[in-house]
Amino acid sequence: MLVTRAPAKINLTLHILGRRADGYHELESLVAFSCGGDTVSFAPGAELTLEISGPTAPAAGGGSDNLVLRAARNLAERVEGLTLGAFRLEKRLPVAAGIGGGSSDAAAALRLIAFASGLEPEDPRIFEAARATGADVPVCLAARARMMRGAGESLGPTLRLPLLPAVLINPGVPVETRPVFARLGLQPGETVSDAPHAEIASGLPPLELLAVLARGRNDLEDAACLQAPVIVDVLAVLRAARGCKLARMSGSGATCFAIFSTPHAAARAARAIRAQHPEWWVKTAALR
Repeated sequence: MLVTRAPAKINLTLHILGRRADGYHELESLVAFSCGGDTVSFAPGAELTLEISGPTAPAAGGGSDNLVLRAARNLAERVEGLTLGAFRLEKRLPVAAGIGGGSSDAAAALRLIAFASGLEPEDPRIFEAARATGADVPVCLAARARMMRGAGESLGPTLRLPLLPAVLINPGVPVETRPVFARLGLQPGETVSDAPHAEIASGLPPLELLAVLARGRNDLEDAACLQAPVIVDVLAVLRAARGCKLARMSGSGATCFAIFSTPHAAARAARAIRAQHPEWWVKTAALR
């Protein structure tokens, strides 16, 4: 059995540049990944199947439309004789949470089934299958920090970021992506003239990276807060935590993150927040 990790995807920044003629929103986002997340296993076999377990499994959806199976089918359409088999998904990340849990699961499935079939990681058919599965799946294939542009299909080179001690919070409210984008009110062909995204150099020291991140933003934050007002509370709690250097929403929400000065400060904040809000999903993370 082959096993791989499906980490959380965190949008450290998310700038909306406009809306394309095809209806998709044009964005640029600095994406990083946690060291923990879901676990995907694969055992070659005659049929393509999926078994889901774990604390957030009930919300993940185990039918044929699950992104793990959809990704495998998309690759099978492009690779004759692709090795099929049984997937097992240990689901720990919250669902519809703005951290790409399903997309990361799908990317992990593509890595496993491609390896079992003897495909090179750079095989363009893997990327094509990822794009066909979902906008966030391509960036999750390597699960390394990088810039993501367009509608998710344009990826910059992987970046070496300093390890960022963080706390992730999801208040338990699922947020659908499409209504959040719709609240922006952009028409096809319309562009936004906000300041361009700052250049991110590989190997930036932590303080320099934080300074660059502070000049960024998540343009979906206001729209998501209107849809799920509890996000305002989560951000306020994170920003008030001792040692917090930056707090922001990830993706289209409702998960928010805060970067802390040290892992100890992050762990201390997580304990305090968890005690005050036991109904929230609160995790420490090392983002890279």
